[in-house]
Amino acid sequence: MKIKFFYLILGLSTLTLTSCNGQNSNATKNTSQPKSKNIASNFVSGKDYVEFKRARVLDKIGFSKPVEAYSILTPSNWKFSGDILWNAPGTSCAGNYVSIKSVSPDGKYSFEMMPDVLWSYFEDPQLDQFARQQQHTQSCNYAQPMNAMNYFKKVFVPNELGNPQIIEVKENQKAQQILAEKAEKNRLKMMQYNLGQIQNYTSCITGTVRWSDKEEALIICGVMIGETTVFNQYDGTSAKNYITFITERIVFKYPVGEKEKATNMLAVMMGSIRTNTAWKESVDDFWEKVRMQNHIIHLGKIKMIDDQTAQMGRDIINKGQQNLNAMDANMRSWEAKQQSQDRMHTNFIKTIREVENYSDATGKVELVSGYNHAWSRSDGSSFIMSDNPNFDPSSVFQDQQWKEMRKVD
Repeated sequence: MKIKFFYLILGLSTLTLTSCNGQNSNATKNTSQPKSKNIASNFVSGKDYVEFKRARVLDKIGFSKPVEAYSILTPSNWKFSGDILWNAPGTSCAGNYVSIKSVSPDGKYSFEMMPDVLWSYFEDPQLDQFARQQQHTQSCNYAQPMNAMNYFKKVFVPNELGNPQIIEVKENQKAQQILAEKAEKNRLKMMQYNLGQIQNYTSCITGTVRWSDKEEALIICGVMIGETTVFNQYDGTSAKNYITFITERIVFKYPVGEKEKATNMLAVMMGSIRTNTAWKESVDDFWEKVRMQNHIIHLGKIKMIDDQTAQMGRDIINKGQQNLNAMDANMRSWEAKQQSQDRMHTNFIKTIREVENYSDATGKVELVSGYNHAWSRSDGSSFIMSDNPNFDPSSVFQDQQWKEMRKVD
């Protein structure tokens, strides 16, 4: 049963994103209806402007009722789906994984955040033999570690993207730095279990691929490698164990020739990701208790998850449910406070587009700088981005709730 501990060694439960509550419009209508139609007909959605709505991803498994885990801005007329996946304690690659997809009505544009991937690898011959005999999947595998560049070229592109042509690929240093900070926090947590010496290696890339003369995609991906050196106290030898965690696997497809537009849209979406802190704290607490229950008795042996662990998990989930219920009256407050905490997503796109701070009636909002103008309805969920200086949604839609946002520091 050695393998189960090492699958949990980094304690990485991750990310996912978010879906949107509908908003009632209290628009003020102009009595001159023909004029309104004429104004609206002068502007084309997707060309002159893009309206974004906040979509929300629900955890439908971990709590007694669906709980919002993440949120993300997505074009308002796109079809959105998102889910939180659970690999239960005691199973391979136990943890939380997120899956999100948003597709334009004509299918030419799409945003996809694929679930994270976890690999294990052991130098110890016994562990190596045991691990090779286990059942593996594409997302939970036994394989040697590799950095983001090698994963992108050798695995992601040929095996999961259908082997498109690689147009360009480069390292993303800003995102790599944030990933390194996250890996270091995990390393410090794992050191309390006296596993051995732990070393982290992180890397991130952004790239462009092309399937045909009609379809391209922007690609983002990051890799965290945890290397644990385990010492044998009896013979003085040591062996290294590796956990490779592949995260932020983003694919944004678009028609060839529309890269600039696609880049702007992707930057808005990535920079808008917000995590529900109450949900995250409850889930993190749950997995921390699971790791504690499975603490090593001595080198190479772990505790089995039993009824006490299951009850502990239920108690933690119930506590988390109470916390979530208590914050229902102010559900949106965490989105405004998450801008600094979710900066990994923002840093993943900073090599593509910088971000700007805008202000509306609700306060400061971080949006992409690829557009020259931004409007909001001051509801925290509805935004319009445009480069057309003549476009004004309050006139086009005859909705006076749309107000232009101003840039702030």
